[in-house]
Amino acid sequence: MPSSSVTVTLPAAGEESVFSSVSSFFSSLLPVAHAEEESSDDAEESEEKESEDDEEEEEEEEDEDEPEDPAPAIYEECEKSKACAPLKHHFDECSKRVEEGKGYEGENCIEEFFHLAHCAQECTAPKLFAKLV
Repeated sequence: MPSSSVTVTLPAAGEESVFSSVSSFFSSLLPVAHAEEESSDDAEESEEKESEDDEEEEEEEEDEDEPEDPAPAIYEECEKSKACAPLKHHFDECSKRVEEGKGYEGENCIEEFFHLAHCAQECTAPKLFAKLV
């Protein structure tokens, strides 16, 4: 089986690079379209339409009162629960230690956070779905 090798040469200073020559090749084959500027009359009309649309959207948003998401409140309640209290305490101690610079170099409390988040999510999920259903 014959062996093959690939040789790559970089252009010297002042020479046109391969990428620019390929780019110019495709530019010569494909047409280029340029956007034209709007006349001042068209621009004023479009601004008026946009302001009217914004006013209508604000009115619609006021009419549509979305119910409050119960998840954050349930999550906080679960973080403070008896089951998650030791993990919350451990995370808070780690955060305090890192903020004061007393932890080891590069300490970030990610592990403690994940343990706390897992506990809080396990507690939150059934309560949240019970409210949603």
